[in-house]
Amino acid sequence: MPTKPGVSPPIHAGGGREAVRAAVVVGALGVVFGDIGTSPIYTIQTVFNPADPHPVPISTDNVYGVVSLIFWSVMLIVTLTYVLLVMRADNDGEGGIMALITLLRRMGGTQSRRVAAVLAGLGIFGAALFFGDSMITPAISVLSAVEGLKVVQPGLEELIVPITAVIIVGLFSVQRRGTAAVGRLFGPVMITWFLSIGACGVTGIAQHPEILKALSPTYALSFMVGHFGIAFFALAAVVLAVTGAEALYADMGHFGRRAITRGWLGLVLPACALSYLGQGALILGDQSAVSSPFFLLAPAWARWPMVLLATAATVIASQAVITGAYSVASQAAQLGYLPRLRVAHTSESTIGQIYVPWINWVLMVSVLTLVFAFRSSAALAYAFGMAVTATISITTLLFFYVARTKWGTPLWLVVIGGGALLVVDLLFLAANLTKLVHGAWLPLLIGLLAFTVMTTWQRGRHIVTRAREQAEGPLRAFIDQLRDHRPQLLRVPGTAVFLNRGNRTAPLAMRANVEHNHVLHEHVVILSIDTLPVPRVPDAERMEVDRLGYAEDGIVHVTAHFGYMETPNIPDALRLLDPAETEGPIAIEDASYFLSKIELKMGTAPTMAQWRKRLFIATSHITADAAEYFGLPGGRTVIMGSRIDV
Repeated sequence: MPTKPGVSPPIHAGGGREAVRAAVVVGALGVVFGDIGTSPIYTIQTVFNPADPHPVPISTDNVYGVVSLIFWSVMLIVTLTYVLLVMRADNDGEGGIMALITLLRRMGGTQSRRVAAVLAGLGIFGAALFFGDSMITPAISVLSAVEGLKVVQPGLEELIVPITAVIIVGLFSVQRRGTAAVGRLFGPVMITWFLSIGACGVTGIAQHPEILKALSPTYALSFMVGHFGIAFFALAAVVLAVTGAEALYADMGHFGRRAITRGWLGLVLPACALSYLGQGALILGDQSAVSSPFFLLAPAWARWPMVLLATAATVIASQAVITGAYSVASQAAQLGYLPRLRVAHTSESTIGQIYVPWINWVLMVSVLTLVFAFRSSAALAYAFGMAVTATISITTLLFFYVARTKWGTPLWLVVIGGGALLVVDLLFLAANLTKLVHGAWLPLLIGLLAFTVMTTWQRGRHIVTRAREQAEGPLRAFIDQLRDHRPQLLRVPGTAVFLNRGNRTAPLAMRANVEHNHVLHEHVVILSIDTLPVPRVPDAERMEVDRLGYAEDGIVHVTAHFGYMETPNIPDALRLLDPAETEGPIAIEDASYFLSKIELKMGTAPTMAQWRKRLFIATSHITADAAEYFGLPGGRTVIMGSRIDV
């Protein structure tokens, strides 16, 4: 109910708004914080793992130093860098490293454009590293939870890997059904998880309350300065406490900055901090507990339920990063860094819930390979931190460049503040580089492969576009020829929609239809798809009509604008056209759609290295069927082929 200026809204209205806000926070707890919220399972255990190539000796001073270092790393990287700073850099409400890239692409000025292009390339590498993260997170998360079996029942240790594999296969198999049905359960499960790990942490702190001294940053600093040789290598495991920080930013578009901030500060941060403190207290009292401090922190009667709850929480954590991989792949395809992929929307109410089959099965095979190759969460931990630290460093760098060039933040503040945070990030990155031979090479290799594919596709796409434009010829000159040869051209009743890349060239399918069949429909719509660097485009701004000066001949050009988060549906978009702009209504229900299918062949021109040409052609084979991707009716779609050498 509307209210007058200066008059407070009714109490029930405010209560309704609060209920909605609470529901959004619960939803964020169920999706956004799964990865970072399950880090307490394996972080401290990995730091003190005696099998580590650079183990941290267990001593009172080291326990205080490690716990303090974990707490303040979380405060600096997650709370300060992401929650308070980076999440302010949104692209029309959307977050994630792809949002930063689109902001960089808008930068003006020649020098700024050059720097922005370099940083955007760095950002693409960060997005490529996310695919490595998407493979490692489900493997290490589910493995670490199932490893709780050997704590409550040592005889079940041999079943850990098979049980993990079964859970992962089941997880990826149900992705096509979407998360809408089970999404309502995620929030309550994660709330139960955070309350449980917080309560277990309190019991540990109660036994050794002196662990609370680790909340002072002096312990972290003295550990770094006094034992730098040990502390530096420990950073490679400490970084596990901040894995999932990128998810807070990437999922901002679904829940908003306020909901994520409330969830983090109100529940997730306190629960994780209590768990880390409790585990530290447990180790102070019993050094043998370092083998599995998270599960041993729970009372004996609660360990079976904790294993089951941890498994549910890690599945949710995996679900979040899998969905994130779908979103990154979809956005990359819309921005021209990947071929067009088949995308299925799994929710009628939430546009961000999508399913990308090709990405899903590649991830599943990759995750299973990691599980059977590494066989333990401790072994995978060496690989996990590399992708995380590199992505965080790139995000921090891009954010401060945007803050300086776009918002005009004072240079001294950028240099001091950004420099300090980058030093922290680069320390973590350097520490993880020491684990290269122990597994840290894996996410770098995955990232380099994904980066090579993405940049090769972008380059090859530009080459093919230029060659295609030459074959198509100018659009207006072609239409002039149609008018000159009107007596020889048969105009048949109906509407034909020719998909094209712009309004400068003639569609190959239209040219072939005229030159070989000497036929053209009464109404012709030349349609181009324009993907804008914004997440979504409102319907009022969707369609743009260019009459080409030949509207009286029934030929118009239409540009359909879509955001990079949207999957184009051509028939639905055409229904938005104003009949006054197209010289009469277009019969969408009976229209025929014409597509030009391009066959790529290896050419002799020095456009790219031969191996990149082979990669580009191989990548083109995963391109989704254009008719299905654009929502075209199969019975009224005509595909005409053409060959282009690359």
